[in-house]
Amino acid sequence: MAKKKFYFNPESLSYEQTDHTFFFKFKRFLINLFYGVSLGIVFFFVFVWLVRSPEEVQLIQEKSRLQAQYKLLERDMENVNEVLADLQQRDDNLYRVIFQADPIPYSIRKSTSANSEFYKQLLTMTNSEIAVATTQKYNELKKQLYVQSKSYDELVKLASTQEEMLQCIPAIQPILNKDLTRTASGFGWRIDPIYRTRRFHEGMDFSAPVGTDIFATGNGTITKAGWQQGYGNAVVINHGFGYVTLYGHMHKILVKPGQKVKRGDIIGLVGSTGKSTGPHLHYEVHYKGQIMNPQNYYFLDLNPEEYDQMVQLSNNAGQMFD
Repeated sequence: MAKKKFYFNPESLSYEQTDHTFFFKFKRFLINLFYGVSLGIVFFFVFVWLVRSPEEVQLIQEKSRLQAQYKLLERDMENVNEVLADLQQRDDNLYRVIFQADPIPYSIRKSTSANSEFYKQLLTMTNSEIAVATTQKYNELKKQLYVQSKSYDELVKLASTQEEMLQCIPAIQPILNKDLTRTASGFGWRIDPIYRTRRFHEGMDFSAPVGTDIFATGNGTITKAGWQQGYGNAVVINHGFGYVTLYGHMHKILVKPGQKVKRGDIIGLVGSTGKSTGPHLHYEVHYKGQIMNPQNYYFLDLNPEEYDQMVQLSNNAGQMFD
């Protein structure tokens, strides 16, 4: 037999027997359950917010290490970029000038591989932003190093042919002119001797008696030898390495197309053929299709004082012979 339970009734000031129904007990159970679950949830979130799991602690430490390593790697890559920029500057402004080679275009130096799908894949990895940024910088640096290494391979090849190139550059005057008295008219704007108008003179004129020897100014191959409009009897030599020279108004041509010549070989005699007002040699230097001032190429047969005198004489703005 179950024990009877009593409770104190403050209204009657006496103990009365407790007689709870099932509904009352169920209601009290739900209330207690609600408060218990609510309190458990509060304690759970407080615990999660204040206390980190071992896995979370490990991930935070790993992220901190990766960030520190990334900063060191970024600093090292900046140092490498500075060294690479110095090498590129020397490549463009020193080595390629010595070997008469065009600089590498900026677009080629700075181009990167457009592998966007690979970068998108990296974004799904842990610490993806760090991985993508580092990979992009590394790829850019790798590309520039590859281009620079190829550039030095080309320069090594040019250096191996440097001796040949030095023999081919048109580096002497085309006639004997040691005392410079034969320097007549230089490169630039001059007065046309026939039409009496200003015209750009694309070479240098050397006055000399008919029959004076004309020399090849560098090793090369005769590409033209015959009559040319305006130049009369003329010879064109392809020296290779981008250099071409022209010799005009000859009295006699002593070479033929296809013939190999060396610097100092006699290729013809001074005359006054074509559009000419007197015996002289018209001499032109072309480099990679551009007309050059011939006075910049007489560095093998003139000392500094003679070179300065020649420049002053050739810069006179007087009348030319053709």
